[in-house]
Amino acid sequence: MTGRGQDASQVPRRDRDVAGLGVVTKLFLVLVVVLPNLIGAGVVLVLAAFVLPTETLDADPGALNRNLMVFGPYLAIAVVVGAWWGHRRMRVPALPAGADDATREKVFRRLRRVVLRGPLRLALVQTVLWAIAAALFVLLNVFASGRLGFQVGATVVLGGVVTVSITYRLVEVVLRPAVRRVLAVRPPSGNVLPGVLMRTVGGWLLGTAAPLAGVLLAAGAALAFGGYTVERLAVVVLVLGAVALVFGGAVITLTAMSTAAPVLAVRRALRRVESGDYDVDVPVFDTTELGLLQAGFNTMVEGLRERERVRDLFGRQVGEDVARNALENELELGGEVREVAVLFVDLVGSTRLAATRPPTEVVELLNEFFAVVIDVVENHGGWINKFEGDAALAVFGVPTALSDPAGSALAAGRVLAGRLTAEVFDVSGLQVRAGIGISAGEAVAGNIGDARRYEYTVIGDPVNEAARLCDVAKETEGGVAASGAALSRASPDEAARWTTTGSRQLRGRTAETDVAVPRETSDAAPRDSAEPSGAADASEGALQSN
Repeated sequence: MTGRGQDASQVPRRDRDVAGLGVVTKLFLVLVVVLPNLIGAGVVLVLAAFVLPTETLDADPGALNRNLMVFGPYLAIAVVVGAWWGHRRMRVPALPAGADDATREKVFRRLRRVVLRGPLRLALVQTVLWAIAAALFVLLNVFASGRLGFQVGATVVLGGVVTVSITYRLVEVVLRPAVRRVLAVRPPSGNVLPGVLMRTVGGWLLGTAAPLAGVLLAAGAALAFGGYTVERLAVVVLVLGAVALVFGGAVITLTAMSTAAPVLAVRRALRRVESGDYDVDVPVFDTTELGLLQAGFNTMVEGLRERERVRDLFGRQVGEDVARNALENELELGGEVREVAVLFVDLVGSTRLAATRPPTEVVELLNEFFAVVIDVVENHGGWINKFEGDAALAVFGVPTALSDPAGSALAAGRVLAGRLTAEVFDVSGLQVRAGIGISAGEAVAGNIGDARRYEYTVIGDPVNEAARLCDVAKETEGGVAASGAALSRASPDEAARWTTTGSRQLRGRTAETDVAVPRETSDAAPRDSAEPSGAADASEGALQSN
């Protein structure tokens, strides 16, 4: 959908090639002009037969024939003239082949005016024709009897009110598809037709007040001039009441449909948005405040789509839990002490691989490697804090709390080692493998940096220890090494799957660390790593807290 103030020349041509209303629409418009005239003529005949006082007609014996002789021909002429005039009022010039943008814009502006003002244009045609009819029949009768001229004129006016009101509402319905097309190119920026208030009040005036005014006029004439028997007055009230009920009800129903249709369209689209479907647009087919509501809804959904896209990209960058926490809460730099478990995995052999293989092959291997890492970590409730070249840092227990973060990290380490071997290393046929280090303990988790640029991360001894244990894991047959701290914090079921192989002083640490490995690899002999044991040093500045 284009912006509210966007020129039609900026809209794709396939969306602007609307050079006319179409044959079907024009045919319906002709019927809309003809049919209400026939209905209005019928109303006049009924009122003339049952409402006009018989004493007035008896006073001028030729009045009935005189009026009928004029009524029939004028009705035929009015229908033909109305159809022709209405067609001219709704005509749009044809779009020349190969027209430039200026011509297209001119044709589009003409079509927009015709479509949006169509109900008023055709209602005005009917109003003029019926006003001429009222004046003609008043002049035809007023010189013979002033009372008869007034009553016949009032009868014709009432028929005209019925005709005009029905025409206006039917034209709105017929032109709705065309309105949808032009407003899809350029949404409404203000009221082109009467607003909702005037539409409702107008429906009441034309559909209810006008017929009731006929009842009041009949009652006033009976009081002022007499000429009505009780039975005749009852017939008059019944006829005018029936007109008010039937045609007033039709006008009010059409008015209610015109008001309800845009609201229902927005409500249906709102249900889809509530269910999480943002790929929805409401067709804008109303030019009142309801059309602005439809266009505003589309603008809102467009903003929601953009927000969801940003949220999705944000979640891919920092993780869904971190993204959700950032969107739902205010930014606060700093952190809090949390019980966490940390898993550090580093690819061994990637330096040699990068020197001997094409970059695309290296990137493909890294993507496969990280895909397995992400899948395993997320399946065990963890969160990928960051990628560091060919290494990844995963955290369990923040930002989403876990009942057993250490057990989850240990289980993830065991599963990850097996899946990487089976799904990445054995398949690639390359001389690469991975080291996985796991630790647990208290760490500070929070937003680190500045209000202009920050990240949610974890800092503390478990992070450093996991990175150092990753070096140890590279010398272990199974490629996985965990700290005694992680083992002591894990659930008994998970701890039983591990065994301690001894203690050693890790680089950069003063105290010795108990090292544990999965039981299925505890008896395997150490092996040489494909890279120096300090391969994680490149990430040390980002991972260490001291």
